[in-house]
Amino acid sequence: MQADFHYYATYCAAVIAGYSHEEALELCYSDQFVDCCTKTFLKSISATVHAATSQSQAELVDMRADTVGLQDITRIWSSFHFLPKDLYAKTPRATKTYKNKYRLICGPDGALVKDTVELAKSKNMQAIGLAMHVLADTWAHMNFAGTPSLVINNTSNDFYEIMFDGTLQKISFRHSPGAEDDIERAVYNSTVFNPSETNILNLGHGHAGHLPDYSFIRYKYLPAWGGYEEFLKDNPSDYRKAFCQMIYAMKYLKGTISTFETGIYDEEAIRPYEERINEILTKRQSDASEDWKRFGEELSGKEIPDFDVMTYVEEYKNAEDKDGTFLGRFILAALSQKSMVTNKIFTSGNSLAGFSIDYKKKGFGGIKDYLMLVKASARNNP
Repeated sequence: MQADFHYYATYCAAVIAGYSHEEALELCYSDQFVDCCTKTFLKSISATVHAATSQSQAELVDMRADTVGLQDITRIWSSFHFLPKDLYAKTPRATKTYKNKYRLICGPDGALVKDTVELAKSKNMQAIGLAMHVLADTWAHMNFAGTPSLVINNTSNDFYEIMFDGTLQKISFRHSPGAEDDIERAVYNSTVFNPSETNILNLGHGHAGHLPDYSFIRYKYLPAWGGYEEFLKDNPSDYRKAFCQMIYAMKYLKGTISTFETGIYDEEAIRPYEERINEILTKRQSDASEDWKRFGEELSGKEIPDFDVMTYVEEYKNAEDKDGTFLGRFILAALSQKSMVTNKIFTSGNSLAGFSIDYKKKGFGGIKDYLMLVKASARNNP
């Protein structure tokens, strides 16, 4: 997903869920900031790099493809962008190495979605916004894994867009960094094929380009993990479910409803706006920001400022109590989410995200910078 959904659509969902304009702005900023909080950014404000929730292309190019480097990549992308659906999924392929990768395939309504939402309960807007990013991406990024893997993430070049009249349009891919996708001619950018199993070009949905990030597109393709058998992806339907599930989740986090369960989408909440939302979701465009922004401002009667990654930097740099700043609260939420997901992956018997210890039960262990999270928890729960 892109800023159009993570920022503006999240704002709309928050307002519909009952949050104030100010709360919705904090939520949607935190949601979009997940895509911006790289190690490079964190170093620039002298914050712990282990709170990184994304990696830039330059950072990925510089990453080592050894065990430690791959675990670092997997912790970030599996925790925040490709949340695994089923860490115990069964597959007919027998090797443990393949099963570990297969079990990191992203998908909606898995146990970790519930864990992610419940982790944000009774916390701040930054934690809620971060959780909404993770939840929404399970819909957009389903069937790809947040670890470099040719046998999981590779696809054939047989992509076809399913047009609204039912006809098929052949999709072509090119590797031209910086070039815009040509939606009308169905020419999209993607990563090039690399035969190395763990090359970073085989991370996530790189071979499918930005197709998973566009709400309007319905397409069929042949994924490697599925034996190169045909698979249909219906983004308008999936994005609609993501939007309704965010509303439901945010009502739970606000305390309007008492429980959160997977597989429930608040369709009733969008009933008055159904035509408008469907119109935005199905409009063939690479960026729906203006449409979502206009809708959000009509909902709240307030102006939605453009996203600016530098908005809270000076507050953080100048603060004595950095944990109490906007970015400080986001950093702690990020460490908490990454720690939770890493621990769940590790305790499932899967070492691809690294070693983890549940510090609440056994004391501190594992990644050293998570000690910051332990200390923060101790301060808040003396």
